[in-house]
This record gives sequence, structure tokens and C-alpha cells, in this order.
Amino acid sequence: MTTSALTRVLLLLATVIGVSVFVSCKKDEEPVEEKDPPIVEYTGVNVVASEFPFEKLSDYRFYTGEMKQLIPNERVLPYQPVTPLFSDYAHKSRFVWMPEGVSASYQSDHTVFDFPDGTVLIKNFFYDHVQPDDVRRILETRIIYKKNGEWLFADYLWNPEQTEAYYSLNGAYVPITWIDDNGNTRDVNFRIPAEAECHTCHKANQVNSPTGVKPQNLNFDYPFSDGSMNQLQKWIEVGYLENSLPESIVSVADWTDESLSVDLRLRSYLDANCSHCHSDDGHCYYRPLRLGFSQTADESNLGVCIAPQEYINETLTHVISRGNKDRSVMYYRLNTTDQQYRMPLFGRSLIHDEGVQLLEEYINSLSPGCPN
Repeated sequence: MTTSALTRVLLLLATVIGVSVFVSCKKDEEPVEEKDPPIVEYTGVNVVASEFPFEKLSDYRFYTGEMKQLIPNERVLPYQPVTPLFSDYAHKSRFVWMPEGVSASYQSDHTVFDFPDGTVLIKNFFYDHVQPDDVRRILETRIIYKKNGEWLFADYLWNPEQTEAYYSLNGAYVPITWIDDNGNTRDVNFRIPAEAECHTCHKANQVNSPTGVKPQNLNFDYPFSDGSMNQLQKWIEVGYLENSLPESIVSVADWTDESLSVDLRLRSYLDANCSHCHSDDGHCYYRPLRLGFSQTADESNLGVCIAPQEYINETLTHVISRGNKDRSVMYYRLNTTDQQYRMPLFGRSLIHDEGVQLLEEYINSLSPGCPN
């Protein structure tokens, strides 16, 4: 073989080896195909304005774990008014949630906060010791949601298995037998309201509105999961309320606290149960009574020695007759289940025995006699 031929063979061989090495290197350098990253489920609250209301309560993700335990999800804050509304002895658990970056603002001690769009107020109704299985049973979850400056209602009816609640504003009755806190067996045909009933109690100048979320009602300590704290300060801490409260707030009292005056307790009770209708912009605006706590220091607003607007019978001479419950319209209305006369109009079908007793104590504390 000639030198030139040998050179060509060696060059060809080097080229082949070089290509092989290059291909081999390229194969080594090719990235390994990556798998899709694991899907991380978002576990926070899911409130989508365009999709409100969802068909199922679970879609909002207000709660974590087993839903019937009502364990709040992140930024779902429990709250409770010091004196709650009576609802046929049902227990209630309440929560508030707001989107990131917005807060409610103070208006006055006795006025509902000015809430931002996106606010959700959640209230669950349940009974303990429901028979025959002696269990807790949640009946409904009411939601009021602020969207484009307006409050919208949604109600969710829980299934018997306590695994889910479904949207309905048609109203319903749920028969319940339970053992109360005194060990007595009680029965109620619990009323879940229709939308029109919600509007009756939750309207201010014909516009939907929350009722109990006022500084006067929340200005007391609540046992949060991370420790007891004043609720208003807690709302400020989590960013749900602007830090613009006055130095002092005139607040309602716990109506069950017998160490307080009967006058203070009754005024607090009537504020919770009656003032949403008996106000300047409520359903019963045409009645003379004004039963908000800030107004009932004036006995005439409370109905003391005020003649009733409508005749019931000849013995009922005043809304509240000093020292005489049997001549007092308010006592009669709170102490009956007759739908024609009972008060409040909605929200109860049973007599609240303890509330009636409180009213009787108040009437008896007044010096007898009203001018005819």
C-alpha cells in the first residue's frame, strides 16, 4: 500500500471513530425526559364570583377534613355575637371570610360593618343529642355573599348522612327530636327559610343586608384556636377590619348573665331578636317600636306604656304595661306559637321559655300603672 493510500485509510478511520465518539457523546448529553410535576391541590377557600352560588357546600372549601366537623379552612375565621338570635333552640357556628387585601370598616357601634366585595358570612344551624342515635345533626348552612356592592343569599341543606349540603332557596321543614341542655326531650319541625323569608329579616331599605355583625355585638373575648382574644382585635389582626375603632364601644350584654341588670339584659335580648325588623329601615318600620340597643334606653321606644297599633283583645292595653304582663302585648306575642300573633314573624315555632321569663322579670321590675 502506498503512503498516500495508507494516509487516506487512516483519515477515514479517524473520521469514523470521531463520528462514533460524537454520536456517543450526543447520546450521553441528551436530557432525560422529565415527568410532569406532581399536581398540588389548592386547599384554600374557593369563592368564584362568576360561579356563585355553587351547587354543593363542599365546593367552597370553607372547611377542612370531614366537612361535618366544621373545622375552618385557612383564613375562615369563627365569630359569635355576645347575645345571639333565638332559633328554636338550634345551636349555630358562624364564620367570616374575605379575599386577600381587603378589609371591612367601622361605621358606628350599632351599625353593620361596611364590608368589601367578596366577603362571605357563613352560619351553620345544628342540634346536639338528636334522637334516636344521640348525635349532632347539622340542618342547614346559610351564606350571605357580597358581590358588586350587593348581598346575595345562598342556603345549603345537609343530607342525613352529614356528608354534603346542597343549594336550595325553596325552604323546607325538618322534623327533629332532641334532648335539650336540661335533659328534656323536645320536638320541633325546624323551618329552613325560603328566599323571601331571608329578605324579610335581612333587608334595610328593601336592600339585602347582614344583621348581627356590628361592633356592639362582637366586642368581647372569643376562644379562638390560638387563644382567647377580643373579636374586634382579632379581626384587625387577621386583616378583616381596618384599625380605626374608637377608644370605647357601647356594647350589648350577655342576656343570660344574671349578675347584670334585668333592663340591660332585656334590651340586649330584644336587640338580637327584634331590632332587625323594628328599625327605621326594617320590615316593621311602620310600628312605633325601635328595639335597637342604642335606642331602648328611651322606654317609649321599648313600648313601655305605649298603646298597641292593632287590637288583639280588651286585656292587652299597652305594648308593655308597667308591672302587668297580662296587659302587655309584647309578652303575649313572645309567649304564643300562633302564627297570626307570634313574634318574631320568622325564625321560631317554639316559645323561648327563658326569653319570656326575662321579659316577665323586666315587666315586674317596673312600677305598676300606665296612664290610660
